[in-house]
Amino acid sequence: MADWDDLRVFLAVARAESLSGAGRVLKLDPATVGRRIGKLEEAMALRLFARSPQGYTLTAEGQRLLAHAIRAEQAVAEAMDEAGGAGGGLTGQIRIGAPDGSANYLLPQIVAAICDDHPGLDVQIVAQPRVFNLSKREADMAIAVSRPASGRLTVQKLTDYRLHLAASRDYLDRHPPIATLADLKDHRTIGYIPDLIFDKELDYQTEAGMEAVTLASNSVSVQFNWVRNGAGIAVVHDFAMSAAPDLVKVLPDQVSLTRSFYLIRHPDDRRVDRLNRFAELLAQGVRREVARLEALA
Repeated sequence: MADWDDLRVFLAVARAESLSGAGRVLKLDPATVGRRIGKLEEAMALRLFARSPQGYTLTAEGQRLLAHAIRAEQAVAEAMDEAGGAGGGLTGQIRIGAPDGSANYLLPQIVAAICDDHPGLDVQIVAQPRVFNLSKREADMAIAVSRPASGRLTVQKLTDYRLHLAASRDYLDRHPPIATLADLKDHRTIGYIPDLIFDKELDYQTEAGMEAVTLASNSVSVQFNWVRNGAGIAVVHDFAMSAAPDLVKVLPDQVSLTRSFYLIRHPDDRRVDRLNRFAELLAQGVRREVARLEALA
């Protein structure tokens, strides 16, 4: 059977689905990673990956080994926790997956504050407009805007958050007044690309009465930059408003949306004290920061 170092290389390739991606994680050149995988497959007499120009995809045998490798990774993490002792400063690397709204306007200051108190931490924020696969360990934990419909995962509701239509003062000064939702037809609207909305909770346009958008992006940050540069009207997170003091809510009494953030974790991680403590600090930070920023909006 493969040792932990072999499994560590195998996990990196399984998650990155490429030798170059795994090499960046492992700090090895891709050729070395490829040789290591080849030797592992030879030693086990199994084909673990299907190779193609698109990358490395797990075979059925590879999928079976993945489950064992993740359990081994978990055991190593638990052993490190016990060796380090509970209650001390948090150390090591933790990766958080998050939609780019929270990744840009909430997590940077929250994570920075946690790392100020725990300088041994190395935290990575992966901002992606999609759902993260925790089973493949793309991240140690993820923030989502809806509960997972399936999968062996643990879910903790963090907080509700609010959104409103908003535009820059400059834009509103240059365009016709907006007294009702019907007036939006005379304005340029900004939102998501409809067929790239990866979670139904992100379909803000329909709920806000915006039948179609003129400027569209799968990135909240791109949408936000359009709005603050006077390009049009969009549904904006209240917690992001303070990042652009020139923004003004539009029809706040008629359009007010509420959504929720959830912290998603792999259930086996509940045995890892370091991840439990970090998750609690993260949850507290998200609740505090959303409340603080919404009070300023």
